[in-house]
Amino acid sequence: MTEAQKPFSVLVTRAIPEAGLKLLQAECRVTMNPEDRPLTRPELLSLAAEADGVIGLLTEKIDAAFFDSAKRVRAYANYAVGIDNISLAEATKRGVGVSNTPGVLTDATAEMAWALLFAVCRRVVESDAAMRSGRWAGWAPLHFIGSGVSGKTLGIVGAGRIGTAMALKGRGFGMKVLYHNRGRNEVLERELSARKVGFDELLAESDFISIHTPLTAETRHLFDAKALSAMKKTAYLINTARGPVIDENALVKALQEGWIAGAGLDVYENEPRMADGLAGLSNAALAAHTGSATAGARSGMATLAAENLLAMLHGRPGPTCLNPEVFAKRTEN
Repeated sequence: MTEAQKPFSVLVTRAIPEAGLKLLQAECRVTMNPEDRPLTRPELLSLAAEADGVIGLLTEKIDAAFFDSAKRVRAYANYAVGIDNISLAEATKRGVGVSNTPGVLTDATAEMAWALLFAVCRRVVESDAAMRSGRWAGWAPLHFIGSGVSGKTLGIVGAGRIGTAMALKGRGFGMKVLYHNRGRNEVLERELSARKVGFDELLAESDFISIHTPLTAETRHLFDAKALSAMKKTAYLINTARGPVIDENALVKALQEGWIAGAGLDVYENEPRMADGLAGLSNAALAAHTGSATAGARSGMATLAAENLLAMLHGRPGPTCLNPEVFAKRTEN
């Protein structure tokens, strides 16, 4: 099939792994951002205006103004699990199918939560910095004392795929598991004897709290000054979900003043920026939004996004379409 014979024009807003691109290029005319940076808003709107489908990132705001410019677009595949960057209601109203990439990054993100947990509670970042700077003078009984993990209480906020995987991966540490979630998680209850509790109880009892909830109006700044001050002074907060679930300025104060022992963060309220003061805190382990950054996970995301986009362009919902009713309406019409 020549380029001219390919029926669909597709925009990929930033380079993705080859596995997904090959699927698209087999039957689509693909335009991809040639630079390793997010598209500016004007660039996104201009390029999307010529596209039938788009694969985009969480950095793109997909709202009414986007659809006003991108009148040809009939499918949008988010290269992410979270969809807080998309107005799903607006897309549905416009007859545009939307998908995300759950499942393929579950283990990678859960592993990252554990990496951050250990990095902050065992003070890995601090001791690494001491070694690299030449400041370490040798072993001493009181240097870099942190917290153990075995037998402690792990609190999971948002017990979906990733929260469940994070808890299950810790079973070898003999931890007590509490979880706060809309519904019951029978897997955690059966496998770990986990207990569903209210938010206040989880804050008060957990030695480690790992956030896995989506960003919604209800969860924005869920961890504000009041919540942080209700945690144990010896507790650690881990976030691999979405940055704005934590009030970052309040977290800086909590870490500075010892309301909690430490935090491990992979996501931030105003990425790529951090709140003032956060970078200078030795009791914070800071990663650059790398929760899904394994070769397998990122390739799986690209493949799933491409499969969704192609299905939606052909008038089918696709494996992880979020508004399949759009395609039912198209069939009826």
